[in-house]
Amino acid sequence: MSGNYRTVFASRLMLAALPIALLGASPSAGSATADVQSDPMRFFEGRTESVSTVKLIMRKPFSSRSMGRGVISGGVLNLVQQVEEDGKAPFDRRWRMRQVGPGRFAGTMTEAIGPVTVDEVGERYRFRFKLKGNVSVEQWLTPQPGGKVARSKVTIRKMGMTVGRSEGTVRKL
Repeated sequence: MSGNYRTVFASRLMLAALPIALLGASPSAGSATADVQSDPMRFFEGRTESVSTVKLIMRKPFSSRSMGRGVISGGVLNLVQQVEEDGKAPFDRRWRMRQVGPGRFAGTMTEAIGPVTVDEVGERYRFRFKLKGNVSVEQWLTPQPGGKVARSKVTIRKMGMTVGRSEGTVRKL
């Protein structure tokens, strides 16, 4: 991989840092948490912060941080994230997500090619989307007790082969 290609690939990979988005909340955290659990998009209403470490094949691990602002209007979550990655200029990432069925969400994200899909699986959420260059991303978000934090684990594949991973957290501010 050329250096320029790695940089472009890494920035696309960090898209995965967002899906730290449609999180649910722990059922034991009270009525505010129950509201978030019945509508996990509410987690991203207002301000959020996500922090992760990205490990790509043939590249030194790097940090990614994003500050998000989300608004729900007409059942659609509009989320804008200011993304900062080691050694790169900050950029904005935009998401539009809506519920399409029980435990199912779909929408768009600026760097994704085609739709972003989210499925509730038990108490976790699985995000799936594709990026340019035959890259696919799968992210698992696991809400933590209290409804204010979620853990994220991302797998990035190119042509079916795992080429990167990311782990991090997202928290509601």
